[in-house]
Amino acid sequence: MEQSKVIVGLGSCGIAAGGNKVYDKIKSIKNSDNLDFILEKTSCIGMCYREPLVEVIDENGSWLYGAVDEKRAMEIVSQHLVNNSPVNEYLVRSDMFETPDDQFFKGQVKIALRDCGYINPERIEEYEARNGYEALKKIKSEEITPEAVIQSILDSGLRGRGGGGFSTGLKWRFARNSKSDEKYVICNADEGDPGAFMDRSLLEGDPHAVVEGMIIGAYAIGATGGVIYCRAEYPLAIHRLNIALRQAREKGYLGENIIGITGFSLDISVKEGAGAFVCGEETALMASIEGKRGMPAKRPPFPAVRGLWGKPTNINNVETYANVPWIINNGAAKYAAYGTEKSKGTKVFALTGKIARGGLVEVPMGITIRDIIYKLGGGITDNKRFKAVQLGGPSGGCIPEHLIDTPIDYDSVTATGAIMGSGGMVVMDETTCMVDMARFFLDFTQKESCGKCTFCRIGTKRMLEILTRICDGHGQEGDIESLQELAYQIKDSSLCGLGQTAPNPVLTTIRYFRDEYEAHIHDKKCPAKNCKQLLTYQIIPENCNGCTVCAKNCSVDAITGNRKEVHFIDQEKCIKCGICFTKCKFEAVLVY
Repeated sequence: MEQSKVIVGLGSCGIAAGGNKVYDKIKSIKNSDNLDFILEKTSCIGMCYREPLVEVIDENGSWLYGAVDEKRAMEIVSQHLVNNSPVNEYLVRSDMFETPDDQFFKGQVKIALRDCGYINPERIEEYEARNGYEALKKIKSEEITPEAVIQSILDSGLRGRGGGGFSTGLKWRFARNSKSDEKYVICNADEGDPGAFMDRSLLEGDPHAVVEGMIIGAYAIGATGGVIYCRAEYPLAIHRLNIALRQAREKGYLGENIIGITGFSLDISVKEGAGAFVCGEETALMASIEGKRGMPAKRPPFPAVRGLWGKPTNINNVETYANVPWIINNGAAKYAAYGTEKSKGTKVFALTGKIARGGLVEVPMGITIRDIIYKLGGGITDNKRFKAVQLGGPSGGCIPEHLIDTPIDYDSVTATGAIMGSGGMVVMDETTCMVDMARFFLDFTQKESCGKCTFCRIGTKRMLEILTRICDGHGQEGDIESLQELAYQIKDSSLCGLGQTAPNPVLTTIRYFRDEYEAHIHDKKCPAKNCKQLLTYQIIPENCNGCTVCAKNCSVDAITGNRKEVHFIDQEKCIKCGICFTKCKFEAVLVY
């Protein structure tokens, strides 16, 4: 019988949840008791809501344990590994029987995430064992020309997964056709929305897939230099990327005459960015790589003609490159079989917010928002009502409940006023105030504006001031119209995608939740009971038994009343902190 194997998930999410402590505990027990099993590390498999995760692979199959702490780790070792008796109560997935968490994986198709959670990302041998670098070898052995590679990417229908959704094959062809002895490929790993969690997890869990995709892209366009632009706040991703690049050089996948392909030489380096959201825009990104301030430039010329250091450059994001080796290995037709007519393949989403099962999911294009939220995501937490989903990150839009059956494809999502973005999907329930949500996202984009364009720099600031005033109970007649007017001016006059999309959260919330704006402005009420300055707390006499708990916890002495007598809230003193509401055990405090 082969040795049992124990694999601990040590992506950023697993580490944050305590995965390192679990790994160290298992290692300590293994060494002290001289136990005979293999202990390995992997990265995130997407089930972030169950971290830390520990997988045991034995002669009977695979057993995945969730929410493992040091105590549970000891039980798993003593019962499963020593006594061959799995601890069923901690299992979230098994080859032997179904669990409720199996729904998280049903409906997913893993292409970009195919190796995440299955390999140790710091060992190139494990990547190679799962067809790693076989696409590059196939190009060599079958003498596939750069033009044929580009045609395969075109036939697959792969579109950029960074937000714009432009045809990857066309982008490569433009760069290929640009005449120059010096060209570059860049991987944009600096997107700043929730979808950047997806980029980080891919780099942490399968860096070689991205590197191989870049190598193939460089071969296709004729590039000799490559850069992975990754924000410095992702130290684990950068660490594993540098290991992967070193290993790729040692194996001959980078360097001179790569794997014997005459005349094809390439090296790739990592550039650590400062985390500016605007550097997700390709011209600002290139400026940052060149040591300049990250600010967008006018286009044309486009990077395919004049990019990094003035040379033709191709830029794709992490997920786009990760798809490329799979397409070369399996064929364009197989990739194109997933998805819809104009949106082929799969898409990775970072599912978060008021959702039961949050994490990374990879689904075929064309799946509905409903299926993602209720089948994979397990529905809304605390059985509350679904209200909206923010799709596309801070610059995306809010899609309301009545559009929950919208299919996930570029055209359908754009028609709602949202954008695909790089994969952020924030789920909201009935307790979410849509005006405050718009304010929250606009606050982010306003701070991240580089300031180059007047409309973006000043316009977003004016919009934020109006939204803040509305949420504070000082909204005025005409505020909605002012927001819309400013929004369209900013969209029409900004130079880059940040400014052009920054108003999306405001426009979509006005479009679908205008009644909430009107309630804030005209009635001075927040229907979601979220905006503190618009709330009123009042004691219900028939429910109050005079326990004095509310009065004792009121920091400003706004509540008066003797013991065993009905209490009273002085509205002029009340600072609307809500402590009385949360502390009362008799539902005697009404908030409206």
